[in-house]
Amino acid sequence: MWQELRFLVVSTLRRTFRNRSNLIINFGLPIVGIILATVIYGSSGQPDLRVGVVNGDGGGRIAADTVHFMGNMNHMQLVDVTESELREQLAASKLDAGLILSAGYSDSVMASKPDHIALQTVKGASGTAYFKSMLNSYVDNVSAIARLSAGDSAKFDRLYKRYGESDFKLTTSTVNDSSSTKQMSTQSIGFLLMFMLTSAGSLSELILKNRENRTYFRILSSPISARVYVLSNIVVNLIVMMAQIVVALFFMRAVFHLSAGVSFGSLGLLLAVYALVSVSLSLAIVSFAKSSGAASAMQNLVVTPSCLIAGCFFPISVMPETMQRIADFLPQRWVLEAIEKLQSGSGLQDIGLNFSVLLAFAAVFFLIAVYKFGRSNDTRNFV
Repeated sequence: MWQELRFLVVSTLRRTFRNRSNLIINFGLPIVGIILATVIYGSSGQPDLRVGVVNGDGGGRIAADTVHFMGNMNHMQLVDVTESELREQLAASKLDAGLILSAGYSDSVMASKPDHIALQTVKGASGTAYFKSMLNSYVDNVSAIARLSAGDSAKFDRLYKRYGESDFKLTTSTVNDSSSTKQMSTQSIGFLLMFMLTSAGSLSELILKNRENRTYFRILSSPISARVYVLSNIVVNLIVMMAQIVVALFFMRAVFHLSAGVSFGSLGLLLAVYALVSVSLSLAIVSFAKSSGAASAMQNLVVTPSCLIAGCFFPISVMPETMQRIADFLPQRWVLEAIEKLQSGSGLQDIGLNFSVLLAFAAVFFLIAVYKFGRSNDTRNFV
């Protein structure tokens, strides 16, 4: 039995990958999925806030210092414009916000009653919250200095100069934001889950294709049994998907430098269990199909919608609550949920339920395939 099994596995692999297009489909598409996830979720840098400044109080010292202070802020790009230009560029989305300092602004701040200042934005409060808070802080500080000066210009100049020259001891530390990297890794794995299902389906279709071209019957005329033939297809499926997992994880780590925040072993084990689910599902679909074309159509009806609902293409949190509940009945969702748990610091013992559910999916699909094959009236066509 083992010799026949080895012969069938080797011959199937040679025949399958003799065509280079199969190599591209099975191992190139997962890499394309990683690139796609990187492009979609990789633009996480903070863009500069483009602010148009209308300084109608150009002769005022406080107005000039306010513009200078805001220009020194990080991620801030100031542009001098007129009021009409500000309206036009805000409407055209060339600017994110506008700061208008009208005549009398400096005098109002010196009187401790800030006025003649306006902020316009097209991004809403959330888009300019940082800018507005820093501006308010600066204006309030200068107003407080003016209040303490009580109209004494010399005292104000002295306090204001000391405020401008103040040295603050600031200790900073850099914290790497890994959330975007984890998101890219998770969605890359989501694409891998879809391609694993697709590969399993195409390899399982070989059973039907070999039946259609009579290769299946020639094999059964030899000492090789039908069970060994189907078992060889399962082994080929698993070998290809294990290779897919290794290639995808290698490119994620070594080439794209994406870390899922999960150990290689834990992630590999989880995907290996999912590979069993993929094989069992593909066999169940083949057992219901009467031809390779029908099997391919059924694969398309199952794979893409299920991956879409399970959150393989985008975070499931953006989907309606009803769809999220439906996703609980899909194996892809349990894989992605297990990865999320591992990313949050959980161990393998904490995802035991996920492993159990995935193994249950595999067992159910295998039993369905065995039952359908066994109930077939045409024993020559099915095993």
